[in-house]
Formats: sequence, C-alpha cells, structure tokens
Amino acid sequence: MFSKKMIMIVGAIILIAVNIIILSVNSQDRTPSTRVGQVALFFVSPFQEFATKSIHFAQDLWRHYFDLVGVSQKNDSLVNDLKAANEKNDSLKELELSHARLQRLLDFKPDIGRQVVAAVVVGKDPSPWLKTVVIDKGTDEGVERGMPVVTPDGITGLITDASDAYAKLLLITDQNSAVDAMTQGTRARGIVKGESSGKLRLDYVLRRHEITAGDIIISSGLDGVFPKGLPVGYVHEVHKPNSGIFQEVSVTPYVDFEKLEEVLVIIDSPKPVKFSDP
Repeated sequence: MFSKKMIMIVGAIILIAVNIIILSVNSQDRTPSTRVGQVALFFVSPFQEFATKSIHFAQDLWRHYFDLVGVSQKNDSLVNDLKAANEKNDSLKELELSHARLQRLLDFKPDIGRQVVAAVVVGKDPSPWLKTVVIDKGTDEGVERGMPVVTPDGITGLITDASDAYAKLLLITDQNSAVDAMTQGTRARGIVKGESSGKLRLDYVLRRHEITAGDIIISSGLDGVFPKGLPVGYVHEVHKPNSGIFQEVSVTPYVDFEKLEEVLVIIDSPKPVKFSDP
C-alpha cells in the first residue's frame, strides 16, 4: 500500500511530465496558435497550477516538519540541561548547608573542652512514645552506652545502646530521660525530664525559689554525665500550686529535635563513681 504522501508525489511527477511533453510539442510548432492548442492549454493549465502549488506545499511542509523536529529536539535538550542544572544546584545548596552545620559543630568543640566525635542522625524511632534516634557512629569510634550527646544549641540526650558502627540516642524530650539542671540566674536546682508533648519540665524546684518565664536552664554537672553549664532550654511557664513544697516549671528546649541532623558525642565524659557494698 502506498501512503498518501507517496501518491501525491507520484501524481505531481506525472503532471509535470505531461506538462513538459505538451510544452515540447508546442515549442516545435512554429505556426500561430491553433484552436487545438488553445483547448489543450485550457485543460492543462489548471493541472499545471495544481502541480506547482502541490510541489510548493510539499516543500514547505517538509521544510517546516524538519524545522519543528529540530526545535523539539533542541527544546528537549534544553529541558534536560535545565533539570540537570537544578539538581546540581540543589545538591550544592544542600552540601553548603551541611558544611555550615558541621563547621558550627567544629567551632563548638573548643568550648566544651572535651574529646568529642561528630555523628549524623540516620534513623528515628517511629513510635510516638519513644524519643530516640540512631546515629552513624558506634564503638569503633569510641561511642559507648551512657555517653552524653550535645549540639551547639544545647544538650541533646544520652547514648543508651551502641554497636560497632551505630548507636541509639535517647533524647532529653523522652519521658525516661533526666538531666540535673539549674536556672542560670538564681541557681535554683531541679531535674529536667521529658514530656510526651515534646517539651520539658523542671521537677523538684522548691517553692521558695523565684523563677520566671524566660529564665535560662543549664546543666548543673552534678549528675556526673553532662558537663556543667551547657544550655538545656528556657522557662516557658511557672505554676505554684496552693499546696506542696515544689513548683511546676515548664521548659522549652533549645534544640529543635524535629530538625536534628548532626550531633557531638562527648566520649571522655567522667563516669559516675560506683560504691561497692560494705
């Protein structure tokens, strides 16, 4: 079967051939125009015009088709180049942000005055009741159970388990966490514990201590785990019940645990002294 395009081209060729033959015959006839020649011209001319227009149409269509194909291919190439450039730009931006965070960790090292190991958060406990994450450093890097973990923003948590290459970090927002802390101004002591809401509370603070919203809470260092003076959070709200010897203190942590990506594990933290039974 022939395509319509092929039939059109063959028809155009036939019309051109007939036209050439007629013109050839007419050119050999030196006599003035006859009635037969006029009749032939009358019938052939429309075909000549149609053939000429068809050829021009086919040429324009063919040329425009290739032009459109070239434009389409160039457009696809530009789209792919733009996509690759955007991906590279996103990658470079993420690398720049990661470098800035790591540089902030490195700048924080001298302030601690302890030997630390930088680690990246690679996993998070899916349970809404447990506030734990997994980091990419383990016993091969000196990370062990019971070591404190911090960031430049403040205290993050405590290592509860460690394998060769990974470790589990219990965040201070977990209800099983506890940090001996005090207010930076009045030096009122208490125990910072986690809450299910993601906030903290400062327990066992005597009613006689003056604590107000905005007061800074820091580690006391008396638990033998976290170095003294590290920021924990700030007082969000204070409530003094009508009875009892303690006041209720709500604390907002400095660390944004939803955006936690890199941490520092303090690997030379002093261990609590263990007394043997008499």
